[in-house]
Amino acid sequence: MLAWIQRIWVVCLLLASGTVAIWVVGSGAPLWVALLIAGLVVNIHAIGLAIEFMWLGSVHPGPKIPRPSAAALFAAWWGEVVTGLRVFAWRQPFRSNAESDALPTTPNRRGVLFVHGFVCNRGLWNPWMQQLRRNGTPFIAINLEPVFGHIDRYVQGIDVAIARLELATQCPPIIVAHSMGGLAVRAWLRDCAGDHRVHSVITIGTPHAGTLMARFALSANTRQMREGNHWLRALAASESRERRSLFTCYFGHCDNIVFPARNGMLEGATNHHVPRVAHVDLAFHRPIFDDLLARTTR
Repeated sequence: MLAWIQRIWVVCLLLASGTVAIWVVGSGAPLWVALLIAGLVVNIHAIGLAIEFMWLGSVHPGPKIPRPSAAALFAAWWGEVVTGLRVFAWRQPFRSNAESDALPTTPNRRGVLFVHGFVCNRGLWNPWMQQLRRNGTPFIAINLEPVFGHIDRYVQGIDVAIARLELATQCPPIIVAHSMGGLAVRAWLRDCAGDHRVHSVITIGTPHAGTLMARFALSANTRQMREGNHWLRALAASESRERRSLFTCYFGHCDNIVFPARNGMLEGATNHHVPRVAHVDLAFHRPIFDDLLARTTR
């Protein structure tokens, strides 16, 4: 469903861009002006991102986490503008099924489960899946449905995918989760007592303690990401120290969705701060992928 919504959005943007360009040329303006304005329409998301980064810059990231400089925020903003186009205007709306799951016919090596975040789908992981396929690593990437539903409703889909990887590889998989996906994985561990069924969990930009951005949340799953809400508190209370030790959490002070930055950390986990990288762009940070590759051979 999400792919269709995003396709419609992309088509509407292109139509609006073309209409504005034709109108500008018809009014007597030079062609370069029309192209410039058309480009601004297509990149309207850059304005929304700029507002997010200004808000982020006004919030203290947390103890022992450095405040991002203006240059760092600008670099992160630009990276997110470019990555946003690749993800939301191409991979997710038009290429969500371009990379099929890769399961071996005989057990060979540890597998990977990819779990995306809010308003994303499995197309987010296309670059990772391409590299794992070349590397011969089994993987599954799921779609979390319903898009705007309760996070607890994603547990069953995760459980089915874990079972498929266990059956195909005969060993517990590694889970890689971006943003809200990390909370869905924690809910799965809680509901299915899945500690022994997973090798380790890598979360990327997950609002483990919520985010200020969810203050204006409307959907069920985004309301669950508000700081201090009952669902997050109950989730945290259900977790043992041993379960938390399964997690490696990558977070950053330039994350324009999960802030303050300290909220991307999970007490008892291994936490890594990544500077100068924004929320979606963080999912493609090369050292994180290298970390995953190293785990698949252990």
